[in-house]
Amino acid sequence: VIDRRYTLWGTIHFSLVLACLQPKHMTMKERLQRLEVVFYRHPVYFITTNTMDRRALLANAPVHEAFLAFASQGAAFGALIGRYVLMPDHLHLFVALDERRLSLDRWMKSLKNTLSKTLRHQGVAAPHWQKGYFDHVLRSAASYDEKWSYVSANPVRAGLASRVEDWLYQGTAHSIEFSSER
Repeated sequence: VIDRRYTLWGTIHFSLVLACLQPKHMTMKERLQRLEVVFYRHPVYFITTNTMDRRALLANAPVHEAFLAFASQGAAFGALIGRYVLMPDHLHLFVALDERRLSLDRWMKSLKNTLSKTLRHQGVAAPHWQKGYFDHVLRSAASYDEKWSYVSANPVRAGLASRVEDWLYQGTAHSIEFSSER
């Protein structure tokens, strides 16, 4: 008869010993990979992307107008931008995609290209964007609201606005709602 109290501790202890004995390069993951398959018909992603060298390029009227024009055309291609915040050196947004019509990578490339075109017209030399972006598939309205509460307060935390509603470069392009029939 094995005493389960000691078996659990023994398993944890054994795992810790093995982890300590492994070379560092074997225990560290280089980078999380995107899921190959998402089982939602229209997944909603939380996206963050940064400007190259975190240059303050995005929080201005021409970029905001270009962003809104891009968002207004999204439905025709299978992409709806929900809430968003343009910070000087990065942006946060929520997007619902019809992945049978448009991949997230292709959509992000199009968004960055659109905003880069506006930046070039302003005389801003390229490159404008860091390579890649952060994405997270949202699974509930609560997750959407929680992330929005955090990112919408970014301008206040950064000292760019005294209240969330005072920041000019944020809003909702399209209403995105979660349903149980996803």
